[in-house]
Amino acid sequence: MSRVCAICGKKPSTGNNRSHSMVATKRRFNPNLQRVRLVLDGKPTRDYVCTRCLKAGKVVKAV
Repeated sequence: MSRVCAICGKKPSTGNNRSHSMVATKRRFNPNLQRVRLVLDGKPTRDYVCTRCLKAGKVVKAV
């Protein structure tokens, strides 16, 4: 699955899991992406869009 927002380009970021003993192991913070039918470049397509873009109204949904 694509992990990049089609509108803003938001991608996964990295960080650490911290255990009780503060040992660090790598982890990924994935963006909250939803598969949406939208109008992109004048044509309706299905693409992954982050919930921030959906909430902000940056997406024109295809009917």
